[in-house]
Amino acid sequence: MTRTATNPGRDLVPRPRGAGQAQLLWCSLPAEVARRFRPHADPLARRILEEIQEAVPEYGKPLDGEFGKVIVRAIEQAVVSCIDSIGGLGSPPDDWVRLFVEVGKRVHRDGGSLNTLQAAYRAGGRAALRYVAKFGQAHRLPPAVLCIGAEAIFAYVDEISSHSVEGYTLAQATATGTLERRRRRLLELLLATPPSSPSTIATMAKAAQWEMPEWICVVALDPRAEQHQIPAPRVPDDVLLDLEGNEPCLLTPNPGRDLRGLDGRLPGWRAAVGPRVHPADAANSLRWARSTLDLVSRGVLEDRPVTRTSDHLATHWLLLDRFLLDEVSNKVLAPFSGLTVKQQIRLAETLLAWLEHNGSTPDIAQALGIHPQTVRYRVSQLSDLFGDRLADPAQRLEIQMTLRAHQLLGTRPPEESTSDDQSQR
Repeated sequence: MTRTATNPGRDLVPRPRGAGQAQLLWCSLPAEVARRFRPHADPLARRILEEIQEAVPEYGKPLDGEFGKVIVRAIEQAVVSCIDSIGGLGSPPDDWVRLFVEVGKRVHRDGGSLNTLQAAYRAGGRAALRYVAKFGQAHRLPPAVLCIGAEAIFAYVDEISSHSVEGYTLAQATATGTLERRRRRLLELLLATPPSSPSTIATMAKAAQWEMPEWICVVALDPRAEQHQIPAPRVPDDVLLDLEGNEPCLLTPNPGRDLRGLDGRLPGWRAAVGPRVHPADAANSLRWARSTLDLVSRGVLEDRPVTRTSDHLATHWLLLDRFLLDEVSNKVLAPFSGLTVKQQIRLAETLLAWLEHNGSTPDIAQALGIHPQTVRYRVSQLSDLFGDRLADPAQRLEIQMTLRAHQLLGTRPPEESTSDDQSQR
């Protein structure tokens, strides 16, 4: 049985087979709307073109040649297709699908930007929405009809934009040529910020003969300075590689397979494995892998052939924002501010050990390599300095996290509040 949609103020109308969301919305409007709006087709097309040329500088110049003809024809066809679809009068959308795929191809061939093309679609959609709203008010159309019309415009812009993205990506893949280059381009799209659209990535993955996985990991690479000639990593063919960019990396579509024994397949490289994520979050995996490499280079983490970000999540969290660390330090470690640098360092390490060992004097003495009586003396000093704060679980947690962060960084807390600094001001 054919599915149906309810139309404001009219009988139920069958939904055409294969129709997209925009087509279904247009079909749900009364056919009378199409008859009354048809004389406005040309003025609306001109208004959309004017809005695009005003909003998008790249299209502000005269639209001459084949490119200009394609753009003008696409706008006119978009308006006509929408009107013809109202009330179920339209034919299947195959023709305009091909047209907007061709728009994407033409933009790529002419050296245009995909972002600019999508900005043009958004500008055109805004112009159409304003025009239709004004028309609806003038003709006293019911609010329900105007709401459906607005939703249909947004859906239609999304659909034709996705077709053009597909055309642009196909043209790009064809121009790229070799499978290796296509996979390099696929890696760029997966790691792009802001992220590329799923349709663009899917199209390029198909062109690159790369099956989209459910999970991926990005491994950030850094050539070791002592190496004169660095061999390429020994990895399976479906691993995406970029060894020539400013931030060398590889992306594995099978982390379980490729991360086992990775140390032995990366001679000459220092590597950091990012978190396992869905392909849409590949840029985040690379970002945290790069951050892990940065901690290794600063000496915060041990220099190993391969370091896994997942083993150091708490460290990343503690060191995420130096400004906030300094702010928290000045707040929770304020009792240290009147001490000398030497006193601060000594009591800070004792306080951290006291928190980590639940106040056990023997364990603290062993951890610090000092006499238990020295521990008791320092703990007494800490009790005088911090008072009831050491009895508050929430404040103890803040103090412990802050001290641990400074221990990782090799800095003294709080750096800007020492008596030595104050005496120099």
